[in-house]
Amino acid sequence: MPRFLHLADIHLGFDRYDNKQRTQDFFYALQDAIEKYAIAEKVDFVVIAGDLFEHRNILPVTLNQAQICLQSLQEAGIPVLAIEGNHDNRPYGTKTSWLRYLADWGLLMLLEPGDPAQGEGFYSPWQEGYGGYVDLACGVRVLGSQWYGASAPKAIEQIAAAIQGLPPIAHTVLLFHHGLEGHIARYQGALRYVDLLPLKQAGVDYLALGHIHRSYTEAGWVFNPGSTEANSIEEASFDRGVYLVEIDASGIKAELKQDYYQRAVVRLHWTAKGHESVEEVQQAAILQVQHAIQTQKLKPADQPIVELRIDGQVGFDRLDLDTRPLQQQLQQLSNALIFLLRYEADALAYISPLSEEASRLQIEQEVFLDLLTAHNSYKKRATDLAQGLIELKDQQLEGRSEPELYTLVQDLLASESKQLS
Repeated sequence: MPRFLHLADIHLGFDRYDNKQRTQDFFYALQDAIEKYAIAEKVDFVVIAGDLFEHRNILPVTLNQAQICLQSLQEAGIPVLAIEGNHDNRPYGTKTSWLRYLADWGLLMLLEPGDPAQGEGFYSPWQEGYGGYVDLACGVRVLGSQWYGASAPKAIEQIAAAIQGLPPIAHTVLLFHHGLEGHIARYQGALRYVDLLPLKQAGVDYLALGHIHRSYTEAGWVFNPGSTEANSIEEASFDRGVYLVEIDASGIKAELKQDYYQRAVVRLHWTAKGHESVEEVQQAAILQVQHAIQTQKLKPADQPIVELRIDGQVGFDRLDLDTRPLQQQLQQLSNALIFLLRYEADALAYISPLSEEASRLQIEQEVFLDLLTAHNSYKKRATDLAQGLIELKDQQLEGRSEPELYTLVQDLLASESKQLS
């Protein structure tokens, strides 16, 4: 009964947020998943359905991380079969890549179809470090593919035709880095299920997908595990992990495994109502983090990634809130590895109805009133201040000197201060 581990979208070398510890998370996730669900489970083989690396060009430390993980599988006698994804595929016209380097060192089998235009067979058996497929001793044939992008439907037809020309075997697994429609929003170019059917008809028992970072299955033969670690805050809510798979005469049993090292991610949200001052908004943000800690939703000891989104309306110029020191304070309070403060509130706005017969003076009065009423600091004396602003405008048009205008402004602010006290 063949057993294998299906990985995809590992993204070693992930460098978003410019945080070295966060980059390490992707290595730790892969290493732990391999230890728990490949080596400890004594699987027959491991497949990587694309995007082992985040970038085509990688740092030495990233290559070292890949070597450490692959060497542990090599020492356990577990072969690794891989294809390139859109992140780590070689540029057009080149013959080398970091996956090819790992294959040349015997750490994985990079399964690549040949180019019939160059006189090569589309699917040649793996030998001397090259080939499009491999027949394993456990009775499973694993076939590779490339990153096809928009030409994927046409490539599927070519792959299906090539599979039908191969000698029969008990079970067939195809690695394919592409997404299926309906499983993630705003994804252009996803395949339809009907596009995949030629592969099923050609004898593929297990289609091992990658590319979309959310786990999904289709019709009992199409499987996508999702990414091993969340590549963004939004992905933290995705169901994703690695598939531990068994194939027998009754069919396929694929279990999504998620109990391995992953950085905790906490998302918080608070909506401003429009009556709060700058200080009250700051205090509300602090209270959100404190409450999350008290309820154990946020555990500072985990050094989580934390996002706090503030939306709604604020009764002041939204730029009056300096988010940088607040973000630093919240990061210290939460002990977050990364704290993302999403300040998305809009300034409160009033629009008073005006008749078509309104005079210019009435329009000016209402515009000033709307602006002042929307600001917490001035709304209590909006009528008096609006009249003062009209007087200021009139005096400026009369050609009054700057000292005279400045005196009028001082008088307005002085009366405002007395009113507040």
